[in-house]
Amino acid sequence: MKHLLGGLAAAAMLYVSPAFAETTLRITLQLPLASHLGQNLLMFKEEVEANSDITVEIYDSAQLYRDNEVPEAVGAGEIEMGVASLTRYVGEIPAVDIFYMPFVLNTEAKVRAAVAPGSPVREPLDAAIRETGSHVLWWQAYGGSVLLSKDEPLRGPEDMEGKKARVFGKWLGEWVSVLGGAPTLISGSEQFLAYQRGTVDIGMTGVSGVVSRKLWEVMDAITVVNNADIEFIVVINEDVWEGLTEEQRTVLTTAARNAESAVRDYMSEFEADAFKQAEANGMTVYYPSDEEIARWKEASAPTIDAWLAESGDLGRQLLDAAENF
Repeated sequence: MKHLLGGLAAAAMLYVSPAFAETTLRITLQLPLASHLGQNLLMFKEEVEANSDITVEIYDSAQLYRDNEVPEAVGAGEIEMGVASLTRYVGEIPAVDIFYMPFVLNTEAKVRAAVAPGSPVREPLDAAIRETGSHVLWWQAYGGSVLLSKDEPLRGPEDMEGKKARVFGKWLGEWVSVLGGAPTLISGSEQFLAYQRGTVDIGMTGVSGVVSRKLWEVMDAITVVNNADIEFIVVINEDVWEGLTEEQRTVLTTAARNAESAVRDYMSEFEADAFKQAEANGMTVYYPSDEEIARWKEASAPTIDAWLAESGDLGRQLLDAAENF
């Protein structure tokens, strides 16, 4: 009932005036507009507004909702659209954290295969998210996971032992625990202060977040582990989506596909530039050797077993598909 009433309320807000029949869609984003996800939303906004009667309003930097609040806010119709990290759906859909299973999707080729529209990994997840009251418009690449530290970079799983680590998902937290660390769930918009205050010893994020949040001001080193792939999704309330005209939905879908292709293609170049910016601002960027990665992977294996026990048939289905890429 909450989703229904919220969705009806959101749909009622769409039309500013019957005389003008203009549609306004608000999007909440936790990152700054200057981030590559913010710029990707601007690309979407420009294409939509140029080809329809829809006005797109972007509220960045968690002005309206924090990342963990977006799934409920959009699903309940409190806001028309939102950007959330995929893992924020893990409470209702444990299988979404296939992307956070250590070293399963750790190359660009594997990730691209997994996130392609209609793929055996993405399609079941889009369908499951729709059951929460949200329609997935597109996926936004955020890159591989890196670890941040003060002083020296992390060189092996033993360096996690006894340390407090910022995580942004349940199963990343489980991974830290398996390696002997203490996970602390901290929103992306709050991590700068967490590092500055010493709330945690180790950071975990995408390198693009290092740049957009200037994390070099509070952390010294990056270890490029790529233990997980970070994905964000842009969702629209299902009732709002169904309340749009066929022409409007076509415009939104086309703009979403274009935005998705653009952000995915740009990500590799963006990451390379982000590492350079981090180094230019005094950070050490460390690439583990194959032997070190093998040790990280071996120590991480129990995480996958625990996830499979909770994610059920859908988790097994997605893992089997991912391992075939």
